[in-house]
Amino acid sequence: MSQIKKLAGQTAIYGLSSIVGRLLNYLLVPIYTRIFDPAQYGVVSEFYAIVTFLIVLYTYGLETALFRFSSKSEEKEKVYSNSLFMILFSSSIFSGILILFSSKISNALGYPSNANYIIWFALILAFDALTALPFARLRQEGRAKKFAFLKLLNIFSNIGFNLFFLLYLPAICKANPQSLLNTIYDPTIGVGYVFIANLIASGLTFIFLVKEYKKIVFPLDKVLIKEIIVYSIPLLIAGFAGMINEALDRAILKYLTPDKTTALYQLGIYSACYKLSILLTLFVQTFRYASEPFFFSNQNKEGSKELYAKVMDYFVFICSLIFLFVMLYLDIIKGFIGKQFHEGLFVVPILLMANLFLGIYLNLSIWYKLSGQTKYGAWFSMIGAIITITMNFILIPIYGYLGAAWATLICYGAMMVMSYFIGQRFYPIPYHLKNNLLFIAGAVVIWLVSKYSLQLLPISISAKGNSSSLLIFAYHSFLLLLYIGVFWKRLNPNLKFSK
Repeated sequence: MSQIKKLAGQTAIYGLSSIVGRLLNYLLVPIYTRIFDPAQYGVVSEFYAIVTFLIVLYTYGLETALFRFSSKSEEKEKVYSNSLFMILFSSSIFSGILILFSSKISNALGYPSNANYIIWFALILAFDALTALPFARLRQEGRAKKFAFLKLLNIFSNIGFNLFFLLYLPAICKANPQSLLNTIYDPTIGVGYVFIANLIASGLTFIFLVKEYKKIVFPLDKVLIKEIIVYSIPLLIAGFAGMINEALDRAILKYLTPDKTTALYQLGIYSACYKLSILLTLFVQTFRYASEPFFFSNQNKEGSKELYAKVMDYFVFICSLIFLFVMLYLDIIKGFIGKQFHEGLFVVPILLMANLFLGIYLNLSIWYKLSGQTKYGAWFSMIGAIITITMNFILIPIYGYLGAAWATLICYGAMMVMSYFIGQRFYPIPYHLKNNLLFIAGAVVIWLVSKYSLQLLPISISAKGNSSSLLIFAYHSFLLLLYIGVFWKRLNPNLKFSK
């Protein structure tokens, strides 16, 4: 029991640091979308979309390989030493190539005057990759508090330097033209300060963990290194497939958009509106941290499959509720991003539903983890990647970023359906499909009712004034409570209301 409590506590710390970190990083979005115009924000979005692919290449599954080979070998320090050397060597090579060809790469990406962007990201990627294995080591040793401290240090440093470069320096230099700070502030750098802040934060984190590289011991074990590489290659492929599903649309939207003159502008609009699905994304992320230990701990208990089905009911209900909440109060929530980004709000329901499907897929994926059929996880990711690539190339040239949103929905919807039907064959779980479909359909119907009924009511959704706004807020609140009342009762049919 003490070990279980320890595991639960560590899981909470790991989950909290990751979720809080993600939430804090989201808080930079209101700043970015008010300081930068959509085209400038599009530059930020494009580079970070590309980075999600490159970090998979830089780490190439070595974290998982470290866990696997350390558990099989009595010489854990030997495995760690060889793994550290591998990632140090490969990161130096990859970043060296990026720096050497930075001018050509920046030209190819359409930023001929910004080779420095490539150099900065080459260093960011190197620092992040070099800290990946020390972070994995902390998890392996159960040092959850140090893990969380360093993760949050990185995040707070990134936020702090963003605020320093984007808000503090410009204000001070404008108010005091003779200030010495003018010698370090260059307004022409613009969005580059976002990347510089990230570079400093990643560098600081690396400094805290650099002593880990003293544990590299020579001579290296060439046989072990070969085994690790062979094991890691499939993880690299699966990682790329997952990143295609998650970020390809933002990486290629600029190149597929029909009107090239507004490509970065559209990318900025799309990326900002994507951030409005934060509530649903955070809930799914939280659920992932809590669910896997729960599912595995109950695997051999009587009635476990019925329990899994009930968990799915609650999960779909809450996800549908979050979808409805965001859409009913979108007029308020849209204030999270700058007004010039509001023209893309019509993609928000599509992206929310896509993330709902992704959450269901992740919930369903427990079947192949419990049954040992993990190869299906790789297959689903790769098929999803093919769908993503195909749909983006078909839809973006026709519909722009709306096509990218639909491609995301189609991909996650297909992966969800595949996982359900194949899972029922190998590890049947009696999910309550009717209930789950009703939860989703009910949320969509109530949202549509709210959207179109206001046109028939005395109050107009475009009306000005506090009284109209309060009436609309009250109306939407009534619809939300109606949904909760109706479907909570369906979720708990034996629920009795006291008089």
